[in-house]
Amino acid sequence: MNFELDDTHRALKDLVSQFVRNEMLPLEPKALAREAAGQGFVLSAEEQAHLAERTRALGLWGLDAPEDMGGFDLPQVAMVGVWEELGYSVLPFELPPDSPNLRILRDHATPAQRERYLSPYARGETAAAMAISEPGAGADPAGMRTRAVRQGDDWVLDGRKIWVSRMEKADWTIVMAVTDKDKGGRGGISAFIVDKDTPGFLIERRIPMLGGHFTYELVLENCRLPHTQMLGAEGLGFGIMQSRLSTRRLQMAAWCVGRARRALDMLCEWAPQRRTFGAALSERQAIQWWVADAATRIHACRLMTYEAAARIDGGDQARTQLSMIKVFATEMATEVIDQAMQAHGAMGMTKELPLQQMAAEARLMRIYEGPTEVHRWVVARELLGKAR
Repeated sequence: MNFELDDTHRALKDLVSQFVRNEMLPLEPKALAREAAGQGFVLSAEEQAHLAERTRALGLWGLDAPEDMGGFDLPQVAMVGVWEELGYSVLPFELPPDSPNLRILRDHATPAQRERYLSPYARGETAAAMAISEPGAGADPAGMRTRAVRQGDDWVLDGRKIWVSRMEKADWTIVMAVTDKDKGGRGGISAFIVDKDTPGFLIERRIPMLGGHFTYELVLENCRLPHTQMLGAEGLGFGIMQSRLSTRRLQMAAWCVGRARRALDMLCEWAPQRRTFGAALSERQAIQWWVADAATRIHACRLMTYEAAARIDGGDQARTQLSMIKVFATEMATEVIDQAMQAHGAMGMTKELPLQQMAAEARLMRIYEGPTEVHRWVVARELLGKAR
């Protein structure tokens, strides 16, 4: 069993690390100042363009996009290393295209959909969103109320979606809807690609979230789509949804490793400098144990994440492992970041340091892509089912 990345993937991880330190970290103070001023945690157009230009120049676009569309078709194991390094910075920047939606299109799009949607998406020319959650439904697909009714060669969608990210930039959105209410989550949910200018597809409101981020609530009113906009086969939307969530959960675990590494580095840099009651913080046993425990848990989380990625690359859905790392990674990052904030004292509470932003995003991740309690239930159900 190999516990190291191969040389090519290791070199890629190192390249991304250099990009983060040279290009992303210097931009953090300005983004943090915008968030502190109530402008949202965003990049300026100039900053976004600069980062995009640098990543293109370094060959960091389309890392897991299909080779026939100019990508490198990298496995999930390689992407975990990339995501970890990107997670070291709190800057709201990802290497295009967004992997979860990319993989959905790669695996389920028709030839026409690949040409119209996947090809420009893989090149980083378009942006996309995913609309799953609904008011009152939460993480339970059986509670989905958005309906898609077949009318000849068309589908008519009606309903609401909430907590949708990226809508301000999305050129199209993958919308989950019930096509057979009797089957519900067991064969009654389908996926549709909805262009942003489709009549009846409305952004009702922008919702402020922790950390200067935003999500959106959507309304679909008599939203008519041709059958060619269905993604995958009718009734297989739950599997498509799970495929997307699986990639995002893996990505989030890697981000948590990167965030926790950053917090630990800040703690280790600060502790020898800060003296209280005649001794450096680094000489206090409580701080030493925080450092040791953080390093141990980060190491464990990284190995768990790579193992889950290797399972997926091997054809395993790895749902139990993904639920495990979703719980472990987000709770690990929350605690490590919190201890780094505690060690920094009042300075750790300010919006001048990135720690508060990291804490807010770690808290969000304990809800996004399925709350912690649901994932614990998934793991327990699997083990108890095997016992029976």
